[in-house]
Amino acid sequence: MFEVFLDSVSRLVSASGFLNVDWRQLVMIGIACFLAYLAIAKGYEPLLLLSIAFGMLLTNIPNNGLFHMDFFVGNSIDYGQVLHDGGLLDILYLGVKLGIYPPLIFLGIGTMTDFGPLIANPKSFLLGAAAQLGIFIAFVGALLLGFSPEEAASIGIIGGADGPTAILVTKTLAPHLLGSIAVAAYSYMALVPVIQPPIMKALTTKKERAVKMDQLRPVSRTEKIIFPIVVTLVVCFMVPDSTPLIGMLMLGNLMKESGVVDRLVKTAQNELMNIITIFLGITVGATASYDYFLTPKTLGILIMGLAAFCIGSAGGVLLGKLMYIVTKGKVNPLIGSAGVSAVPMAARVSQKVGAETDPTNFLLMHAMGPNVAGVIGSAVAAGVLLSIYA
Repeated sequence: MFEVFLDSVSRLVSASGFLNVDWRQLVMIGIACFLAYLAIAKGYEPLLLLSIAFGMLLTNIPNNGLFHMDFFVGNSIDYGQVLHDGGLLDILYLGVKLGIYPPLIFLGIGTMTDFGPLIANPKSFLLGAAAQLGIFIAFVGALLLGFSPEEAASIGIIGGADGPTAILVTKTLAPHLLGSIAVAAYSYMALVPVIQPPIMKALTTKKERAVKMDQLRPVSRTEKIIFPIVVTLVVCFMVPDSTPLIGMLMLGNLMKESGVVDRLVKTAQNELMNIITIFLGITVGATASYDYFLTPKTLGILIMGLAAFCIGSAGGVLLGKLMYIVTKGKVNPLIGSAGVSAVPMAARVSQKVGAETDPTNFLLMHAMGPNVAGVIGSAVAAGVLLSIYA
């Protein structure tokens, strides 16, 4: 009896994480705690960053069997193995791998988005497109650094400052990089108020930042209802691979603007959005296991991701400067930086920087046009990359 007891204790001790921990796992747990600190103490994208941080923490605890990244890195998935041998996070991760969570996030975003400023000022589409410049320049840069085309496409999409889009592209093209790219994408989104202002100020003059733009025209309910239908048809015919994101985004917006399905709109905005956010965050964080995250590629991803985001912000501001010249001073270039799709944070940064120059200047609604255009632009860019490399 005593021998059985000792054998049980021995097996319990030998299976303990304390005896099987790798120093790299401890490093990852430290990174996870730091990200949790940023989410809790600094308020940086807490809705997703906190879940991502805790998923990262869980996946780096030895021998817990919650998640097995090896199940998902190949060209095909053995779903029988996942269901039979997988842990809780393996099962939940199927929502990422099958491309379910990101479009549902876009559905919720659509129900909370007002495309009125974009409809009132269609030129905002150009600013949203210009801000995607960082995606393609970072793509080329990543290729030059030795990344494969699929990996480079996944890295480049960070420049769109759109977490769900980055996740959708990466889970398809480079699933082994998902943890690194998700952390980079959401970290840079959270740091928009820190990263963008120096770029905006460096590329504009005080006179340009002080420009007061004319009030936007009122947009009718009919226009708001027609808009999501037209965008879906035009964009999805042009780039069919963007349909999951654009289609769900515009469905959510049509539900909102129609005014006839308030219950569904409230569900998409609240219960559905919250549930999917938890599942998406914790499973994406789980992909950041030490053996996939602590590699030289991760450093390259962080550098190129930051470059993509900075170049995208600069591209929007530079096109804004061109519009300032063409319109003889009627466009404030600061709204161009909102063309990255970090909604509505990037638009608020445009407002903040403009108000620093002239406290009576109100740019928020003007910046919302490029901001929501950036959401569409990043989804189109993702569709282009997927159509080429998927």
